[in-house]
Amino acid sequence: MALRNYIYTFLFFFCFISLHATHLVEAAIVSPNYNNLHSSSVSSSTSKNSTSKKHHHKWIGPSGHLFITVDADGFGDFLSVQDAVDSVPVNNTKNVLIRIKAGCYIEKVVVPESKPYITLKGEGRDITVIEWHDRASDRGRDGMQLRTYHTASVTVFANYFSARNISFKNTAPAPMPGMQGRQAVAFRISGDKAFFSGCGFYGAQDTLCDDAGRHYFKECYIEGSIDFIFGNGRSMYKDCELHSIATRFGSIAAQGRKLPDENTGFAFLNCKVTGSGPLYVGRAMGQYSRIVFSYTYFDDVVAHGGWDDWDHVSNKNKTAFFGVYKCWGPGAAAVRGVSWARELDYDTAHKFLAKSFVNGRHWIDPSDA
Repeated sequence: MALRNYIYTFLFFFCFISLHATHLVEAAIVSPNYNNLHSSSVSSSTSKNSTSKKHHHKWIGPSGHLFITVDADGFGDFLSVQDAVDSVPVNNTKNVLIRIKAGCYIEKVVVPESKPYITLKGEGRDITVIEWHDRASDRGRDGMQLRTYHTASVTVFANYFSARNISFKNTAPAPMPGMQGRQAVAFRISGDKAFFSGCGFYGAQDTLCDDAGRHYFKECYIEGSIDFIFGNGRSMYKDCELHSIATRFGSIAAQGRKLPDENTGFAFLNCKVTGSGPLYVGRAMGQYSRIVFSYTYFDDVVAHGGWDDWDHVSNKNKTAFFGVYKCWGPGAAAVRGVSWARELDYDTAHKFLAKSFVNGRHWIDPSDA
């Protein structure tokens, strides 16, 4: 009898343990995360997880192409650049190439945020030009002063914009230093991931508003007098000519980084500085302004000291990051003229030497870099 009871007890515990183990296995299959009891089936849970892992980092870009021609002589789809931009559908999902025939297009152009993936392609920066003439003190339709940012001949708010072989001008006359309301922007870029190749930017005070986002300028010509590149973008200028038309004194770049952990700044790589001076190469528009010149040629136009801390009262010379790396030319010594403009070593300079400064590996074609 005792032996039989022992056998029955053993069989009871064996069956209990086996049954419990079976429930654990079933629960694990139904819900891969055993603590999550809201999964309803093996197939749906597995599908969701695999889809999430497969597509989490996948970028879905434009599909299809749209070709538009602008010709001031009437042999294209449109007579004006703005009309061509207006024809692009809102929330555009195609690569749009707007070919602009040689000519001077006197108009203001705005590319809205809802129209990404647009390229303006001219026939050469000397023969295809968009120009206007607004100044900051001019009155808009509402009777109020335009102020600087609204003076741009061309304004781009959209992401993934590009321009090739075309020039942008503001033809307002160059002001004397200290004159009020004479800022006159030729181009304003406020979208992310913008690319420019073989373009010209012509103006005087505040020619190029490098406002916000990541931008890459290659083999461009940028002309002006005072702060003719300004804003708070994160941008690389490679193989560009920076040409000053200053008469009494001028400045190339005014960068607006406001916080020490803000990832913005201007990196000038293998550029050429020419024109008239004396010329500051950089000014601290923001408290933590960041400007670096590398492998750049400076003609004999650089002002004594080279750099300006903007207002001389907010101690920006203690917080700005102004750097120089292996620059040359008769003006190069003056670029190192203040103690707070650093002569960088390679370890400090290297992040300003490649398109990775603007995360370009993800959106710039290798052939364009």
